[in-house]
Amino acid sequence: MRRAFAAGRPPWRRLGWWGLVAGVLLGHVWLGDRWALWGAGNQAPPPPPPIDVAFVQTLALSAPPVVGPSPQTVATPTPMAAPRASAPMPAASAASAVTEVAPLEVATAASATPASDGASAAGAASVASSEVVASIEMAPPAAPAFDWPPSTRLDYRLEGYRNGPLQGDARVEWRRQGEQYEVMVSVRLPPWFERRMISHGVIGPTGLMPRRYDQETEVALRDLRRATVLLAPDGEVTLANGQSAQAPAGVQDSASQFVQITWLFLTQAARLPVGAEVRLPLVLPHRVGEWVYDVVAQETVFLPIGPVEALHLKPRPHSGKPNEVSVEMWMAPQLQYLPVRLRLQQDANTHLELTLKQAPLQATGP
Repeated sequence: MRRAFAAGRPPWRRLGWWGLVAGVLLGHVWLGDRWALWGAGNQAPPPPPPIDVAFVQTLALSAPPVVGPSPQTVATPTPMAAPRASAPMPAASAASAVTEVAPLEVATAASATPASDGASAAGAASVASSEVVASIEMAPPAAPAFDWPPSTRLDYRLEGYRNGPLQGDARVEWRRQGEQYEVMVSVRLPPWFERRMISHGVIGPTGLMPRRYDQETEVALRDLRRATVLLAPDGEVTLANGQSAQAPAGVQDSASQFVQITWLFLTQAARLPVGAEVRLPLVLPHRVGEWVYDVVAQETVFLPIGPVEALHLKPRPHSGKPNEVSVEMWMAPQLQYLPVRLRLQQDANTHLELTLKQAPLQATGP
């Protein structure tokens, strides 16, 4: 019966169906090629295994964190030598010492104390010293020192366009173990296409310090393609095509940049209001350049977990080169400045929109 039905189907309908399948496959293969930057000549070893963590708790909306400088960047104050008993501290020296410790409160107290003779100067020093002690004792507690957020996973709904609508999903994972970190950004257009961007490196006093970047592309009916960039501690970079380049201090890669920008907002939010810019050296598979992001607005992003305020970062038009993917970001202060929306654009007719589809998940520890 089934064979008879197949035999009775018009040949043009069978050819049309197979032509449609072939067209879809070729379209996705072509899309994969367009979005891939595959290298040749860099025979890098396989990437390290993922850091093993369990994402078990939900990150809830909360007020933006207020943190102090990282313990790695705090300078140890030099102890002040005690004055000799035989020589009272002059008023000018007392005022100078006061200015170093508490400029506002103590400068006012010192200026209101006359110092016309030695006794008055000694009295001024005594008053100033008591003011220093009082200002230290009564000062509000310092903000807690910065600590990196625990390992975090963000899942996104993906919509886009390339000669027709595209739908899929995406994920950003931040994993850390001690001073080691891993960031993975994956984009899936099932069942034909998947791109993974993976950054491995260490955590330093200026944020993330990438040591290896892998860009993996899987397209239906083709082998896995991997482009690898190696970054040495001295700044020398081996690109995916085997060529060498020199990277400036603070360089990031296509995956680590999202977490690095989160770190900048967590530690320097007051310096990044609307109208500010973020300059980020970026290593791509085939070159090293600088991307400039402008903080253009604070906008409301509507998510399944509710409306969230976010800072919109937009790359300047000439940061990238033709056919390089540019990224717009919406960083949410209520979610530890994590990206709740991303827009990836290659050209006027090729773009992907990633919107957070559920609350982020975090590990219980680092």
